This record gives sequence, structure tokens and C-alpha cells, in this order.
Amino acid sequence: MDMRKVVGRNLKKLRTDRGLSQEAFAEKSGFSQQYISGMETGVRNPSIVVLYEMSVALGVGLEELIRTGKK
Repeated sequence: MDMRKVVGRNLKKLRTDRGLSQEAFAEKSGFSQQYISGMETGVRNPSIVVLYEMSVALGVGLEELIRTGKK
């Protein structure tokens, strides 16, 4: 399992569930739209600090970004 893809899928779902475009989320999170796009496509390998900042900007716990869907 590629965790970059898992995080990207979760990030995109959480962002779109909140009605945020990549541009709006970039403004809210402080990361560039290009960086967010790279994360959502699984190209970027974000640090734990970046994941934390993204989760704060989305108003969710960090575990929501890394959840695999498996128990």
C-alpha cells in the first residue's frame, strides 16, 4: 500500500467534502496549490508536520489523513 496515495485520496475527499477548491484550501492552509495537487496525486511525500498542519486546516484529526479504511 502506497501511503502517499492513501493520504492524497483522504486529503482530496476531506477538502472537497468541505467545498474547498485547491486554491481556497491553499489560502487556508498556507501551502501552495501546486503542493496540494502533488499531495493529492501521491507525488509528494509530506512530513508529519505538514500532515498535522493540513489536518488543522481541515479541522480533523491527523488520523483522518492516514486512515487506510482497513481495521
